[in-house]
Amino acid sequence: MRLPNATSLTTRIKRAALAFDAWVNAGLYDSGRSAGETYERFQERMNVFSVRGWKRGALDLTSEAVTLGTGGAIVMLMLAQPAFNQTSDNWLKAQDLAVTFLDRYGNEVGRRGIKHDDSLKLDDFPDIMIKALVSTEDRRFYEHWGIDPIGTLRALVSNSRGGGNTQGGSSITQQLAKNLFLTNERSLERKVNEAFLALWLESHLTKNEILKLYLDRAYMGGGTFGAVAAADYYFGKPLKDISLAEAAMLAGLFKAPTKYAPHVNLPAARSRAVDVLHNMVEAGFVTEGQIQTALRNPATPVTRTRDITADYYLDWAFGEIKGMADAGRFRSDRVLTVKTPLDLTIQKRADEVIQNTLRRYGDQYEVDEAAMVILDPDGALRAMVGGADYGESQFNRATDALRQPGSSFKPYVYAAGLTSGLYRPDTRVVDRPVCIGNWCPQNYGRSFSGATTLTVAVAKSINTIPIQISIALGKAMGISHEARAAKAGRDKIVDTAHRMGITTPLADTPSLPIGSAEVNVIDQAAAYAVFANGGRKAKPYAAMEVKNSSGEVIYRHADERVEQVLSTQVVADMNYMLTKVVEEGTGKRAQLEGIKVAGKSGTTNAYRDAWFVAYTGNYVGSVWFGNDDHTSTNKMTGGSLPAMAWHDVMETAHQGIELKAMPGLKEVGRAVAQTPAAAPVNPAASAAGKLSRRSFEVIGGVNGLFRTVEASGTAPRPAGDVADGTGTAGRIATP
Repeated sequence: MRLPNATSLTTRIKRAALAFDAWVNAGLYDSGRSAGETYERFQERMNVFSVRGWKRGALDLTSEAVTLGTGGAIVMLMLAQPAFNQTSDNWLKAQDLAVTFLDRYGNEVGRRGIKHDDSLKLDDFPDIMIKALVSTEDRRFYEHWGIDPIGTLRALVSNSRGGGNTQGGSSITQQLAKNLFLTNERSLERKVNEAFLALWLESHLTKNEILKLYLDRAYMGGGTFGAVAAADYYFGKPLKDISLAEAAMLAGLFKAPTKYAPHVNLPAARSRAVDVLHNMVEAGFVTEGQIQTALRNPATPVTRTRDITADYYLDWAFGEIKGMADAGRFRSDRVLTVKTPLDLTIQKRADEVIQNTLRRYGDQYEVDEAAMVILDPDGALRAMVGGADYGESQFNRATDALRQPGSSFKPYVYAAGLTSGLYRPDTRVVDRPVCIGNWCPQNYGRSFSGATTLTVAVAKSINTIPIQISIALGKAMGISHEARAAKAGRDKIVDTAHRMGITTPLADTPSLPIGSAEVNVIDQAAAYAVFANGGRKAKPYAAMEVKNSSGEVIYRHADERVEQVLSTQVVADMNYMLTKVVEEGTGKRAQLEGIKVAGKSGTTNAYRDAWFVAYTGNYVGSVWFGNDDHTSTNKMTGGSLPAMAWHDVMETAHQGIELKAMPGLKEVGRAVAQTPAAAPVNPAASAAGKLSRRSFEVIGGVNGLFRTVEASGTAPRPAGDVADGTGTAGRIATP
């Protein structure tokens, strides 16, 4: 029997659930119908704004353009952030590094960096100078807001038509932004930064302030910055006194100062000046009649001859000084005078020898380029040649080109072998076939000599012996597997080369011991200098002494610490073996009369590179010949042109100086008879009856001793005596 109350409760629950379901369904239906009606009303109202046909296409394109433009603007702002970071509150007061270089005798030899001459107010600038600049560089300068779209479009149209002249699209403000904040790198990022910085300059400076900065800071060729300095350099007169023809020639320098510098290419400079004069007429600044006198009487610069150039040297020296300045070595000083070890007599001879050798033998050997570095045994840079012609290419092959050294790398292998104690110069080794995996080195003559001494192996430049040394070094560490032992041995060789002065990464391959890894010319000289100075590291340097603008000495190289990297016994053994290379082996063309010479030649596969690196007790020289595109020469070896060039330069370098013995060798040799061509070094001093080269060197050494005494408070020791850690070479820090 059912209970009435239970039945009634169940029924009520079912009815309630059914009612809720009906309510939900009705609500959803009503909401859907209401939303549909609302959407229909919205569509009816939106139809008023609908467009069709060409209007629809234009609207779509505009919408896409706005979207893409917004995205592009965001990207450009992101790219411009690094440039904006340079615009600090004191950006206008920031002074660029300006360096005046002196040679070892105190004569000025060149300048690098920017030393501004902003002594002339804009109101005092000649009107023709400003008109010549504006008409040629930026005719709408006073009308645009930093970027000139019209001028850019005009330049694009003009350049697309071809012809002899091309126009630049950058405004004066953009060019100033590049000069102040950016580099000459050709990239999209730089152009974006340049555009934003131009807008920033326009918002912070007046037009006249921008023009004045540009006139003061633009590079004008010949090492000059600004129109004031350029007028004095090219015409020997104040800027306010220049003629219309001279103003036109100066204005033509702003875009291409090297190409149109009148002391380099006067016809090109005059042709450019003619273009500037016609630009002034087109801009309405002058009339045709006013320029006729300037056209008939073009500007003539003052004569500026340079008998001795050291541009590669000074470029490298400036880079070294800049690095030291950025590292805080000179405190906040930015105007510096640097006394260098540059010897103009050796530099001039090095330039002549490289040029004459290439001119005489270049076609025969199919070689176009060469590089040379001459150091003192302590690393002082005496001379540098970075290529055949600085005017044609400023790329410094002595410091920036990486080339395979061939057999000139082997001394590092032998030094590692001697350091290990496994070898001595008279150790018997066997020239025999040796393989590491599938690689088997061959000797130059495709033959094997059998049993021989280590000294003879060096002199004959045998290839199999350095490979055997690498294996022996690894086996001495307890590694029995030959390939793994060779790998461990190569690690020791690489470590030795790096400690001696090779700074480039050395690729580890089985052929590394015979010179497959790439090095540069200056590192080779520095590493060989370790043999010449008794085992001390000889980092190349171009700053003997640095003074600030007040004349205060703020740096002396003599205060630097020096690291002992090879033992004196290893150095003595290496010097003995490497002298045999010159006396009996591949370096015979480098022999100097009465002077001991030690060194090593190097020739790479397919005769692509030829080296000769050698030294005496006085100097170290590294020479390379080859081609920039790595094409093969006509069977040129390191014992041919490189050894001959080394000999010809060193023959002059050793004239009239006191000869020094190599460490470990007692024989010094006799002084070479002095010839008129090798007379005392400093032409200016000699002409005035002052000190000879030898006298200057002696006095310099005495001054160095007095500085050492002053610093240490002890009695002076003979030069080169490092037994107690003092001497002219600095303090010795043994590892």
